[in-house]
Amino acid sequence: MYREVQKFLGPSWADFQQRFAGSLESGIPLLDKVNRFILEHGGKKLRPTFTLLVAKALRGVCNEHVLRCAAASELLHTATLMHDDVADDAPVRRGVPTLRSLYSPTTAVLVGDFWLSRAMDLIIDHPDKRVLHVYSKCLGDLARGEMFQLQRAEKLDTTEEDYRQIIYCKTTSLFEASMLGAAYSMEADDAEVQCLHSYAYHIGQSFQMMDDILDYSPELSSGKPTGQDVLEKKITLPLFGLFARAPKAVSRALLKHMRHPDTGLASEAIGLVRQYGALDYARERLAEEVRLATAALAPLPESESKSYLEKLASLMAVRTA
Repeated sequence: MYREVQKFLGPSWADFQQRFAGSLESGIPLLDKVNRFILEHGGKKLRPTFTLLVAKALRGVCNEHVLRCAAASELLHTATLMHDDVADDAPVRRGVPTLRSLYSPTTAVLVGDFWLSRAMDLIIDHPDKRVLHVYSKCLGDLARGEMFQLQRAEKLDTTEEDYRQIIYCKTTSLFEASMLGAAYSMEADDAEVQCLHSYAYHIGQSFQMMDDILDYSPELSSGKPTGQDVLEKKITLPLFGLFARAPKAVSRALLKHMRHPDTGLASEAIGLVRQYGALDYARERLAEEVRLATAALAPLPESESKSYLEKLASLMAVRTA
């Protein structure tokens, strides 16, 4: 689906790629070498895809400011992944060695900082200061979300309300910045901004919920490691489903095991989630977010771009079925 959308975006996608890669030229051989490595092993570039689709759904074109917002979104997202790999001691990502393991944690942090600086360079002169504000807010949200998650993981007392706040900060905030940046760049009116803000919010929440469900779904993981969240003491949507459906003694026993994790914890948690139908609970909440995202687009005129925005929302739920 992502490649199909990017093919539909055509020249706008090529222009985004050019600005994205071009923003990373540094004149420092080692840094340029590392940047080339990251570019060669990049992900789906989902956030800039949304940025460009939103612009086309609004006005049918992507202007220079939209292209810069798209590049800034991917730079910011990739920078946070580099920092996450250091925080998580991750040896690989998407089956490829991380910068932390190939070079050093220091290198990963510094390169991540460089990408963050390039992201802000792209939008700092945007004529609509709301763009700088939403990206700046996103950076703060990312840090707040990580710290809040660490705090809750230490005590293992995360509530579902806490969980929604955490995933908003860590995931949804950047989806909002990516799409609001496009809306402001295309001079969207207040009604258009409101509907796209709602769409971005529910897309971001559903994207992280989908990821959290897949962490408890080895049969759907497509090679991605599963069971990592519980090992990191993260209480996510599938566990809330378990706590809602299992006897309290079962929930207490699992939480006790999470305080002193071992190699059997992940399989135990996945087994309990499956035994008590906890993924059904999680999928119901994911489906509601997808429904709300699609409904938010109703005020926009029909177009191929809007259709793709709807399809991308539906894809969130399909991947977890």
